[in-house]
Amino acid sequence: MKEIKDLLEFSIINIDKPTGPTSFSITEYIKRSLKLTKASHMGTLDPKVTGVLPITLGRACRLAQFIIAHDKTYVGILHTHKEQDIEELRKLIQENFVGEITQTPPHKSAVKRAPRQRTVFYFNLLETTDNKDFLFETKVEGGTYIRKICSDVGEMIGGAHMDELRRTQAGDFTEEGMINLNDFDKIKNNPEELKKYLTPADVVIKKILPTLKLDKLNKRFLLTGKPLLNQDVVEKTNFKEGDFFVLTINEEFIGVYKKVNLDGIFAKPEFVYN
Repeated sequence: MKEIKDLLEFSIINIDKPTGPTSFSITEYIKRSLKLTKASHMGTLDPKVTGVLPITLGRACRLAQFIIAHDKTYVGILHTHKEQDIEELRKLIQENFVGEITQTPPHKSAVKRAPRQRTVFYFNLLETTDNKDFLFETKVEGGTYIRKICSDVGEMIGGAHMDELRRTQAGDFTEEGMINLNDFDKIKNNPEELKKYLTPADVVIKKILPTLKLDKLNKRFLLTGKPLLNQDVVEKTNFKEGDFFVLTINEEFIGVYKKVNLDGIFAKPEFVYN
């Protein structure tokens, strides 16, 4: 297993975000507690939203762009302002809010308020006790606003809003292996215990991007940031221009590369782990 110093400089910790603090404030707290110069969260959760909040540590922040856009799953409560029949509401949601939808981010969002396409894989109403509070589960493309879906449903039925929300999965990160802030405080100065909650960033990125495995190549040359040449890639690949992939040499993680079509150059580095 890697030493704690190396892990802290290139890993991800999965925090069980409580209700109240912002994602940013939790990230800053983790950074200060671990005496790091850099940390960043992957996928902002509103202060009232709880659940899976992966935080990249050290140089792993450079890989966040490849991880953050992955699918997310949530459970929550949709509160309707008037009583609704659950079967009719299921049908309305299925017909209007599942599949590819057009969504404009809410006013308080950090991104530009312009219509954009997002995919909702499913939005299932599980149960209700009073025909006004509906327990739901949903899986969506990264960057989808669940609160906005709930309010858009409300516009079609005379009012509704998201009452509670918890993220249960973000990419490969689930509720399994999370650590809450109280437990983190107890083990943050215990390297052996802390290691159990740090996932090496190269392990994560290999699950997301395809891997090009080479063996007879001088890694020192590549670790200086030099491009990968056509002559270096002896095996046939299916990479197209613009594709990102992980490069390993003798199973050792070298970095993330982008396929290009230039004379003699196979790919240029986006990130090199040196």
